[in-house]
Amino acid sequence: MRRDVFQAIADPTRRAIITLIAIQAMTPNAIAEHFNTTRQSVSKHLRILTECELIKHEQRGREIYYQLEIDKMKEIDKWLEHFRKIWENRFDNLDKLLAKMQNK
Repeated sequence: MRRDVFQAIADPTRRAIITLIAIQAMTPNAIAEHFNTTRQSVSKHLRILTECELIKHEQRGREIYYQLEIDKMKEIDKWLEHFRKIWENRFDNLDKLLAKMQNK
């Protein structure tokens, strides 16, 4: 089953994993230490994030390190930009209305 990035970020554990590896690349065991769950559960989340291309892994010697895939995160940001513009426009209109009410 092919998932998209929005399905991947819908889960709070996966969002937490993204936050962790945004700072630095980490091994699965290092990631799992931050959660009160099994290593297998974290591996499932890592697999989903990898399938959605939000993270990538790199073999360094005997260890695998996961790191954030910035370009895919930009896809999410681009989608959110539309909503930012809508809300900024609404806040601007509210500011104008409040200023008008204060002047009366």
